[in-house]
Amino acid sequence: MIRLSIKRKIIGIAVILIVLMAVTAFLSMGLVMQVGGRLDDLTQSYVPAYGALARANVRSLERAMLLRRMVIEKIEAAPSGESLRGRYDASGAAFEKEMHTAQALIDGLIEKGSQFGDATALVRLKTRLDDLIEDSRGHLGDEIAHLLPLIDTGDRPAIAEALDRVDAFRDELDRQLDAVRGEMMDLVRTDAAATLRKQHAVTLTAIVLTALAATLGLVFSVLVSGGMTRPVRRLLEGTRAVEAGHLEGNLAVTSQDEIGLLTVAFNKMVEQLRMKERIRETFGRYVDPRIVEGLISGPALASAGERRIMTVLFCDVKGFSGVSEEMTPQGLVKVMNRYFSTMSAPIRDHGGIIDKYIGDAIMAYWGPPFTADADQARLAALAALDMQARVAPFQAELPELVGLKSVPISFDIRIGIATGEMLVGSIGSDVMMSYTVMGDTVNVASRLEGANKLYGTHVLAAEATVTAAADAIETREIDRVILAGQSQAQVAYEIIGRAGALTPTQIELRTRYTAGLAAYRVRHWEEARAAFAAALESVPDDGPSSAMLKRIDGLAAAPPGDDWDGAWHIEQK
Repeated sequence: MIRLSIKRKIIGIAVILIVLMAVTAFLSMGLVMQVGGRLDDLTQSYVPAYGALARANVRSLERAMLLRRMVIEKIEAAPSGESLRGRYDASGAAFEKEMHTAQALIDGLIEKGSQFGDATALVRLKTRLDDLIEDSRGHLGDEIAHLLPLIDTGDRPAIAEALDRVDAFRDELDRQLDAVRGEMMDLVRTDAAATLRKQHAVTLTAIVLTALAATLGLVFSVLVSGGMTRPVRRLLEGTRAVEAGHLEGNLAVTSQDEIGLLTVAFNKMVEQLRMKERIRETFGRYVDPRIVEGLISGPALASAGERRIMTVLFCDVKGFSGVSEEMTPQGLVKVMNRYFSTMSAPIRDHGGIIDKYIGDAIMAYWGPPFTADADQARLAALAALDMQARVAPFQAELPELVGLKSVPISFDIRIGIATGEMLVGSIGSDVMMSYTVMGDTVNVASRLEGANKLYGTHVLAAEATVTAAADAIETREIDRVILAGQSQAQVAYEIIGRAGALTPTQIELRTRYTAGLAAYRVRHWEEARAAFAAALESVPDDGPSSAMLKRIDGLAAAPPGDDWDGAWHIEQK
């Protein structure tokens, strides 16, 4: 595992690049210095040595010319007025000086060790130069020393003979000097070409070293940066997966730098999210998942209660309590679980919040922040209709649930719905809270659910609910009632179907029942009796019509007082 921090990794990359650059620079500098040493040898030794030899050759020719002028001047007795002897001696001294200069330069190259590997050629050249100087001082010097006195004597034959011998030795000297100078020129040319090749090699080497250093630096940078970016990419992919809701698995921790620590923290975060999701899933079985989400995600739902317009629904099983006493605990639990699953589905499908299960009853509500104000009553009414539609299929499942071919259970439900202002919020003790609804509207819904017993109906709703959901449902007015615990009368409606979905029989029933209800409220008992009887002819088992006929019999026998407003007191809850 890499144990360096990101800062140290970046510094390490920079240091390695600097080291590679420094090595490249030093190697290039060393090669350049070699080329510089060769150029220094060429400019300071080889070329000057060749120049000294060339000048010595010129001085030799100049001496020969001056010597002849001296002879001519003496023989012809025509003085030129110049000091030819002085010039001759000076030229001889200059010749000696150039020769010694060349000799010294070549000696220096031999002692230094030539950069070009031509030490043998230099030693051979030096040997020939030494011999040439020795010959110049020996035989040629002797002949010149013999000639000079003869010039003063004017003995032409003797002078001519001596001059021939001097010319012969000088020609030989010049030939040897030309050969030495030629060899020196060859060395200069060869070494200059070698220097040029070396310079090209140095340039190519510098390019190769620079490219190699850049490649190594790039490769190392890619390796190190890849080691840093791969975990970052994994973190990014993991973050996107978490954002999409995928909480499976952890990211591998491949380093112990800041990215590694971040990966560890990310894994811990995912683990916390998984735990949170498990909590949400677990408590979602006991409390509506939207409430769990709100309580976990933010404090809004856990704040103090507030008054809102909400719609509440109560659902109870008709006559099931007595039958359940005869069932085994296992069978009862199986039936109840299936019942609650069947009846809870429409509530959830229509955006309702199941508040609690009370025995075999269900309490649910609609409203902000879970349902829009304009939709809550409509959704509650549609949920009630769907719940009623599931009664028959559930009745058919009962034999299989209890393991009997026939079950003497007449299963049916009663539903009450009310819309109005109520208290909404987290309500409870210091050690246990419940997000629920409370208030008079909740009691109205509960009483309407109980009122179904009196009228033989399945779904009763308050006027506010029917008004808010009028465009989605079909209803009929059942009665004006004063519910238990209430002092004000209100109209109870039966929800009988979705908007535009009534059968002709249902429409006829509603029409006749409405006519009977109108006659009932103005105390036209016989007219009301006839209308309710006609309604029973349309639907023989219509509970509200039967209930109203029984009530009319009692009112006809004992008419109400003058203050009677047509409202019926329901004392039972």
